Amino acid sequence: MGDIPAERLMPDFPFNVIGTDFAGPFMITDRKGRGCIISKCYLCLFICFKYKCLHLEAVSELSKDAFILALKRFISRRGLPNKIFCDNGGNFVAAVKEIKQFLNSNSTSIIDFAASEGVEFCFSSAYAPHFNDLMETGVKSAKFHLTRILGKTHLTFEELSSLFTQIECILNSRPLCPLSSSPDDYYPLTPGHFLIGRPLMSLPSPSLTDINMNRLDRYQRIEQIKQHFWKRWSNEYISELQSRIKWRTKKNEIQIDDMVLLKEDNTPPLHWRLGRISRLFPGPDGVARVADISTARGVVRRALNRIYLLPNTQARDS
Repeated sequence: MGDIPAERLMPDFPFNVIGTDFAGPFMITDRKGRGCIISKCYLCLFICFKYKCLHLEAVSELSKDAFILALKRFISRRGLPNKIFCDNGGNFVAAVKEIKQFLNSNSTSIIDFAASEGVEFCFSSAYAPHFNDLMETGVKSAKFHLTRILGKTHLTFEELSSLFTQIECILNSRPLCPLSSSPDDYYPLTPGHFLIGRPLMSLPSPSLTDINMNRLDRYQRIEQIKQHFWKRWSNEYISELQSRIKWRTKKNEIQIDDMVLLKEDNTPPLHWRLGRISRLFPGPDGVARVADISTARGVVRRALNRIYLLPNTQARDS
């Protein structure tokens, strides 16, 4: 396991360094009542690297324009971030290219402004979701129970956006650590303290978890979904507070010219790709976690969790 990045340790304003990812799809309707058209909707998640504050946006499609609009809505309410971490999704890469083209084609003042306060995109290696563990954890917290609670329920875009905002409030109210060292202080520090200076509060409402959904109107149904989400997520969050030991011991280290097998999803039998390590990319701690592999179809770059040493190579190293 590598060291925690400096972006997660240095104190700064909330959402100054963020990570982003998409989740979904969620099925929505264009209007209420019969004869409506069902389409897909997605969740765009922004998470603060320093204080783990979450910001959820509903987007209509996985495209460059949809992501740029979601990013503009985020900046309008949370401020301009200095650095954005994300994976190699096509919509992210296309958005970066369009922003750079806009800055390069406009006046010098815009370019100077971008140089001093511009947004820097940092892309992780392909097929390495554990490099974005903070975003993946946020996606899991927001999506895992939500998809199971919604089931076949089809909300409108406005209703789903309201539900995302209420779930954002729940996630930003989770306890992080004690607020003070006083034995008489029973209030925890939450991400909401960094956003508004105090805990986030929700409007009180009667419990609807045990009522049949067929007896509820659309507004009450959204409230019931939120209450079910809180009940399931709170139980899961408590269990995750137990410490887990992972990646604490070193295994056989991959070396240059070692023959490896590439792990690829949905690969048919007898089409496994073999190659040899041509270059390693060590991190600040000197441990390599990404490598270039020379194959019969060219050089590819993969994280080490997608690479497997052949048995004879492992025996030679041992």
